[in-house]
Amino acid sequence: MTTEDDVRRMCLALPGVTERLSWAQPAWFARTLMARMWEDGVLTVKSDERDVLAGSDPETYFWTPHHDRSPRLVLVRLKRVADDELDELLRESYRLAGGK
Repeated sequence: MTTEDDVRRMCLALPGVTERLSWAQPAWFARTLMARMWEDGVLTVKSDERDVLAGSDPETYFWTPHHDRSPRLVLVRLKRVADDELDELLRESYRLAGGK
């Protein structure tokens, strides 16, 4: 099962990524926010495929009304995502957040 520590390790392995708190939760930044813990076991990332992800696997990918105004933000249930898939999501989010 993927944990917050796994997320931290994957994020901080990307060039220039820093970690700090955002809304009292661990968050990782490239130029802008790339990932943040939403709640225990749930991660926020950026994706151009939010609708596709949530449409194909709504038990893993979803968003709340809070995220409606940000069409790239998607929530990911960590217990339902494989490490390689999470790595791919984080790399896309890194790119969208201005990482090089």
